[in-house]
Amino acid sequence: MNSNIILFVTFLALLSSALAADETETEFHYRKGEEADPSKWSSIKPEWKICGTGKRQSPIDLTPQIAKLVHNSTELLQTYYKPVTATLKNRGYDMMISWTEDAGKVVINKTDYKLVQSHWHAPSEHFLNGERLAMELHMVHKSAEGHLAVIGILFREGAPNAFISRIMDKINSIADKQGGEAIIGQIDPREEFEWDLTKFYEYRGSLTTPPCTEDVNWTIVNKVGTVSREQIDRVVDARRGGYEANARPAQALNGRVVFLNEQARR
Repeated sequence: MNSNIILFVTFLALLSSALAADETETEFHYRKGEEADPSKWSSIKPEWKICGTGKRQSPIDLTPQIAKLVHNSTELLQTYYKPVTATLKNRGYDMMISWTEDAGKVVINKTDYKLVQSHWHAPSEHFLNGERLAMELHMVHKSAEGHLAVIGILFREGAPNAFISRIMDKINSIADKQGGEAIIGQIDPREEFEWDLTKFYEYRGSLTTPPCTEDVNWTIVNKVGTVSREQIDRVVDARRGGYEANARPAQALNGRVVFLNEQARR
């Protein structure tokens, strides 16, 4: 066999290996009992060790029994959003919305956190009163110092979600295209996601995916929205293998203080 044929065969073997790796290898996933499931995240990479050793991990089960009731919601958290053009992206492990311009911010304890992106988990990651719900939206914000604040909105299966209905054709257009993107026009985060901040849980936690960094200020809205079975299925079907149910199990509270903020009655 001459050298050119050998090089060509070697090239084909490497190409085949690379394509297989792209299709099957994931650094982490959610299939229980397999090599990279959530119970093993801490051993996959040294920098992910905190996924197993951390004491402020997320998500958690939120109940009034574990929470300290306070009446300062309007002082604790304020939102300043504005409508700007948004892009939907299929990241393989979730559907993400990002804003091409400054979409505004939240102010938590007098610190500004700029809105970066939003994405969905199905089923929900946080439990509410011991129940795992159908879906959870995470609105990810970052401060100038790099600290994170995430607002979580929970959904039960029921009536269609108005916002997902609005962008369903965009979801369908990139459902089979990992890395695919679609412009979805101007989005005002507060109006489109229709959440109510008169009552919410707040606690200090972590990213719910590796590296599980414990530098997240979590706000979970108490009022639960609805999403239809068709919408859930379409968002889930768009994910690649290992991410069909992209929700980390609930983590230990480890003595953390959880606040249930309720707007004071006038």
